Amino acid sequence: MVSNPPSGDDQVPFLSRAVNVSRSELPGLLSAAAYFFFLLCSYYILRPVRDEMGVRGGVENMQWLFTATFLAMLLAVPVFATLATRFRRTRLIPAVYGIFIACIALFWLWLRVDVQMVWAARSFFVWLSVFNLFVVSVFWSFLTDVFTNRQATRLFGAIAAGGSAGAIGGPAITGMLAQQLEPASLLPIAAVILACTLPCMWVLERFSGRSSEHGTTNQPLGGTLFEGVKAVLQSRYLLGICLFIWLYTTLATFLYFIQADIISNALDDSGDRTAMFAAIDLLTNTLTVGIQLFLTARVVQYFGLGRALSFVPLLVAAGFVVLVAAPMLLSIAAVQVIRRAGNYALAKPGREMLFTVVPRFEKYKSKNFIDTVVYRGSDAIAGWAYTGLTGLGLGISGISVVAIPLAVLWAVIGYRLGVSRQARATDTATPVSTAARRIP
Repeated sequence: MVSNPPSGDDQVPFLSRAVNVSRSELPGLLSAAAYFFFLLCSYYILRPVRDEMGVRGGVENMQWLFTATFLAMLLAVPVFATLATRFRRTRLIPAVYGIFIACIALFWLWLRVDVQMVWAARSFFVWLSVFNLFVVSVFWSFLTDVFTNRQATRLFGAIAAGGSAGAIGGPAITGMLAQQLEPASLLPIAAVILACTLPCMWVLERFSGRSSEHGTTNQPLGGTLFEGVKAVLQSRYLLGICLFIWLYTTLATFLYFIQADIISNALDDSGDRTAMFAAIDLLTNTLTVGIQLFLTARVVQYFGLGRALSFVPLLVAAGFVVLVAAPMLLSIAAVQVIRRAGNYALAKPGREMLFTVVPRFEKYKSKNFIDTVVYRGSDAIAGWAYTGLTGLGLGISGISVVAIPLAVLWAVIGYRLGVSRQARATDTATPVSTAARRIP
């Protein structure tokens, strides 16, 4: 693979100011960015529908929805791990996306027939929460398999910007149509857009085949079902990533519950709530795409990954300070926009960079376990913790006080992970060379 930064004639002139990419890397960059664009555009059409379904199912029942999501993950992850041991990447990833496209069609039919709508709303909430983590986790596993450590540092921010552009288009479409169409009518649009990821996968596979030095990255992973879990338990580095994600999801869940509580009290109409959720998504992703294109790679290269991973937690700590003083609609909207923009622009690409220095089987098996079971398990625990804190009489301000030291601890863990990743990285290590030792 091309691993050295491009210079001189090898640079692409019209992209050189924003992205340090060589001509040979351009097909990979563009196909990955387009892939992420269609993926997040589809998801963000569905996300405001999910949030409205959560409110419709009862804010007081949300901890049960988060628990159900975690249980669904416990069923889905072993299935994916089994498939990953047996099938090539060229078959595995399109099959995963094809299954989710079929599920969207089935939910559209269910919502159209208007039968057991409360359960339809709850089921859709759980399913989309599983969908989101699975398809995004598989996407980034694919990319850490294709791009080297150095390429990831230079290109992942721009690739993430492609996703953010899709995340702008998705809520924009939902915001325009939410007042004119019932939520179920948005599902076929999302399914068609998600299907557009399939040709992008094909182009990215061709790029991977041309740039790979060993030709083993498309082989089945082999091994056992629980190999990825065992690797997590035996690695301080992967356990540190688990702790980083646990703190992130705990604080994000607290903010999600606060958002649902404030918005449900402030807005009575279903269409108004869906439009409000879409507006927050639109503002978030508009801010994110500019940061990803022009700042993400520069921040990581100038300050180092450790400091970059600590920025967002410190912003979240400041956001909870604001909510202590003013727990209102404008405050939660501003905090959510800043937190999520920072997460998508810095924390998420930075977190994916952490996986470029681990063996290939950990990029799929361990990473998928962390991104799904650990993530949604943290969600479920945080949901019940939030319910417990409210049961103790704490309001939004009191819960925000509890969250502030957790955000500071999150910043410390992020910094230490970034330093550890730098220590692991070498100029000659590539995803292919580590994988070659794992393939039977």
